[in-house]
Amino acid sequence: MILLRQLASYLATPIWIMDDSGDLLYYNEPAEELLGVQFDNAGPIQANELASMFEVTDLDGEPLGDYELPVVVALTKRLPSHLAFRFHGLDGVWREVEVTATPVIGQGDRFLGAFATFWERES
Repeated sequence: MILLRQLASYLATPIWIMDDSGDLLYYNEPAEELLGVQFDNAGPIQANELASMFEVTDLDGEPLGDYELPVVVALTKRLPSHLAFRFHGLDGVWREVEVTATPVIGQGDRFLGAFATFWERES
């Protein structure tokens, strides 16, 4: 996970990384722009708090539960997941995004957590 975090810090693609218990480990600077808050100011975030923290809806405005978010699917089911949805960033801006989350499996099939890449949809 240390190497994944280091890689994410060099990428222009927004990246979000969570450990195997669902604790936020890191998100990079491009992710900060979309989320509306710097990583250092975000505080601890659990996977089960994401939908309420960011007010997440489907593209039609219907609320989504935490269990529907790709990073939560990757953490709980240990399967890759993809979804387009809207969220209200901590800067007060609604954004439409596409998110792809992947479980991170280490040597010996050890589950390490999940990471998500996301990008703003074009209007």
